[in-house]
Amino acid sequence: ADVEPDIITYNAAISACEKCGQWEQALKLLNSLQEANLTPDNITYNAAMSACEKGGAWQEALRVLQQGLENGLQPDTITYNAAI
Repeated sequence: ADVEPDIITYNAAISACEKCGQWEQALKLLNSLQEANLTPDNITYNAAMSACEKGGAWQEALRVLQQGLENGLQPDTITYNAAI
């Protein structure tokens, strides 16, 4: 049987990318999540932003923040820490 990834699966994969400095892959996963008609949540955006931040891609982190805000992200402490 085929197993379709859900938001939890994507969040885990994006978090794994964050931990090993693969920010570009994290952004690809964020995009594919949206193409799969899944709705990113705070955990998704925070993990993607953190991956960018840890990879030195601060402009991409801010772009993810902007995208999240446009999609109804309710920023929290983790969001702001990733942004700065």
